[in-house]
Amino acid sequence: MSTTDTSSSVARGTLRLVSRETQVKEWLLASVFFACAFVAVLAVALIFAFVGWKAWPIFSEVGISEFLFGRVWASSEELYGILPLIQGSFVVTLGALVIGTPLAVGTAVFLSEIASPGVRAVVRPAVELLAGIPSVVYGFFGVVVVRPIVGDLTGGIGFGPLTAWVILAIMIVPTIAALSEDALRSIPMGIREASYAMGATTWQTIRKVVVPAAKIGIIDAIILGMGRAIGETMAVLMLVGNAPQFFAGIGQPISTLTSQIVMDMGYSTGTHRTALFGMAAILFLISMGLVLTVRLVSRLRD
Repeated sequence: MSTTDTSSSVARGTLRLVSRETQVKEWLLASVFFACAFVAVLAVALIFAFVGWKAWPIFSEVGISEFLFGRVWASSEELYGILPLIQGSFVVTLGALVIGTPLAVGTAVFLSEIASPGVRAVVRPAVELLAGIPSVVYGFFGVVVVRPIVGDLTGGIGFGPLTAWVILAIMIVPTIAALSEDALRSIPMGIREASYAMGATTWQTIRKVVVPAAKIGIIDAIILGMGRAIGETMAVLMLVGNAPQFFAGIGQPISTLTSQIVMDMGYSTGTHRTALFGMAAILFLISMGLVLTVRLVSRLRD
């Protein structure tokens, strides 16, 4: 038998190793994975449809403009303007980002560029543990420890944006730090070595080379951290004071979309209840906008 015939026989024998049974198993696995992905997409679509269906009456009865830009939320008087609540949500979120982002990015730089393996083995689990602490525990810590300090600083009782900023900043650190560290570690080592070869110090390399190279990934992390903050409910409910009014100072009570939904859902009926679903729809759209922003920023990186 010639070499060519032998090679053909071996090739045919190799192909026969993929039996009909194996092909069926692979098809079943592919179907299972597709079903998992389909369920995730279907769940999002169903939630959006349900919330939109429940929220539609408030848009038709009160009007989109009056609902979104109304300046008074008073369900007892049938006034359903959520502009103060939208402002409160963004005030709490942006303040938390201002405090938490430097902490999180600094932690990521330390873990990625500076910490020894032994130190990293201690610090990284500690940071990850922050993500596992229930939000109600953060809320209790804020009420018992942070609120009196803020009250002394502001001359009030301590409930308001500043207290929420401090606690939310701690809560978003794990999200931003983990994703930022991944972005920093994705930068090739050759870039760092080239910087050192040019005579740059470690700090100069981090500040002028590594961090700028990873800035798109860090921006992604900050946007996702923003989503984490704007959707937080229990800790915010316990700390902001829950007064549906416009921002009047870091020590003055405000309310947010999430906290107002939780406070009112238990006793709401009729138009009041549809207004709460309307707020949920607005939160859903804000989350979609943040995810879309992350996708656009990721495309810029690619």
